[in-house]
Amino acid sequence: MRILMISDTYFPRISGVATSIRSFRQGLEQLGHQVDLLVPDYDANSGDGPGIMRIPSRKIPPYPEERFMRPRNLLQSKPMLAARQYDVLHIQTPFVAHYLGKHLARRLNLPVVSSYHTYFEAYLGHYYRKIPGRIRQAMARIPSRQQCAAVDGLIVPSQAMATVLRSYGVKTPIQIIPTGIRIHHETRLSEGRAQFRQRHAIAENRPVLLYAGRIAPEKNIGLLLAMLRQLRQQQPEVLLLLAGDGPARPALEKTMRDNQLTAHVRFLGYLDHLHELPQAYAAADLLVFASETETQGMVLLEALAAGLPVVAVPVMGAADILKSGIGTRSAPADPGAFAQICADILADRKQLEQLSIEARKLADQWSETSMVTRLADFYQDIITPKVSMRATS
Repeated sequence: MRILMISDTYFPRISGVATSIRSFRQGLEQLGHQVDLLVPDYDANSGDGPGIMRIPSRKIPPYPEERFMRPRNLLQSKPMLAARQYDVLHIQTPFVAHYLGKHLARRLNLPVVSSYHTYFEAYLGHYYRKIPGRIRQAMARIPSRQQCAAVDGLIVPSQAMATVLRSYGVKTPIQIIPTGIRIHHETRLSEGRAQFRQRHAIAENRPVLLYAGRIAPEKNIGLLLAMLRQLRQQQPEVLLLLAGDGPARPALEKTMRDNQLTAHVRFLGYLDHLHELPQAYAAADLLVFASETETQGMVLLEALAAGLPVVAVPVMGAADILKSGIGTRSAPADPGAFAQICADILADRKQLEQLSIEARKLADQWSETSMVTRLADFYQDIITPKVSMRATS
């Protein structure tokens, strides 16, 4: 198949959506399919390989990390895209990419699949609290329902997200296909653990919790800081590492200082995904995650694949990962209860080692190969009726 993907975001902008696109693209190409991307151009040199088409873009004033592709520049690419004779167009994000993607699909006579990555209703609750709840709901539900009705098939990363869309009244066929992860069966490298701890001056036996992801309000990191205050009563030397960056960092740093947690929290900024982040997984004892808006929770799967046990709040996509209890523990969104679960694990080395073994086994169920195959099959299910209609018209 020849597949065209379009997205409002991609590397070097680090995000779960960008990671998902790259994972599926690489997997599809390994199966012999051709996948091209239409994505924004960023200020930095992205070092792209073939098949990634950068469209001139403009910054979004409130969100300096984000870009919107310029419609005129994108539409100028129509003759070139038509010559490539794609089989399906896959829209990855609901902003400029959705509307230009639909326009291109009509012009190129292509079936359209769309991914619904983000639980926008919950996000609006974090960023626009002053807007009345019913209005926020309408702001998320009405465009979501309209956009989902405008495509031939939908991909969501979790059962919870599928349930949300059905509750909105969406009738379009939905397929649950989480982003897969690359499974490496070698054991966690003690070398990587030692290197990371040495580089960051962390004692070998110090208990370490890791959060990885955007430092943003919807990630509920304030709960982790409150939990840490409780956990220190049983683990006085515990250290929380926050890998990532984002708009909530200044407020969280103030909370850290106000609660005398400076010696127990470190903001690491973004870590290189290929080298530094795997070492951080190896160096930590537990991944802790409190977000209640994740449609999948890729970082949970990455941690599990590295043999790092997870303690998280079982809401939305995280619930699918946590439900078995294998390599994981579910924690309520309560600082004291969350802290007690972490304390019990950290105090029991045998339990921690067993959870690490289980974590790898659970991660195997989300292998990239399995998920990519399901996506290719779904494309074919969407393409076949369209081809039949063309043949009979």
